[in-house]
Amino acid sequence: MDPRLGSRLVFHGALVFLVGLAAGFPFAFEILQRFELWPFPWVVAFDPPGDLRAWRMAHLEGILNGVVLFAIAGLGDRVLLSRRAEAWTYYSLLVAAWGNTAASTLSPLFDARGLTFGGFWNSVSYVLFVAAIFGIAIALVLLVRGALLRAAASPDGPNSP
Repeated sequence: MDPRLGSRLVFHGALVFLVGLAAGFPFAFEILQRFELWPFPWVVAFDPPGDLRAWRMAHLEGILNGVVLFAIAGLGDRVLLSRRAEAWTYYSLLVAAWGNTAASTLSPLFDARGLTFGGFWNSVSYVLFVAAIFGIAIALVLLVRGALLRAAASPDGPNSP
């Protein structure tokens, strides 16, 4: 994989990871049912919009999707992709990571689940989740193909360690 694309994946992975970390604040406030954040001296009763399940998902989606981008960026020379396949893989991964992260963060804010199409925010979440599913599927197919091509192109053949 082109090192520049790998660096861009790390950049987006870090941003997606940060969004996931930020979603941890309302997740914690939902658990506590109050705003309590050291070193601030006040405690305020607070129930953020959404529910515990939705905020847990928002928190973890950002972190996990960020880690996926880091991992794939680290593959580098383990896959053999044409420039076109690299571009498709890169953009498909961005659609997957940002789609999952955006949908799971918007869902608790607007009381949406994104499991079906209907209602504005539910439909927005649904479309983002579906785009993410297609994005990761495309990227994984290309990565499988690229890994097989790299294995076949290795000096000792595909069965070498």
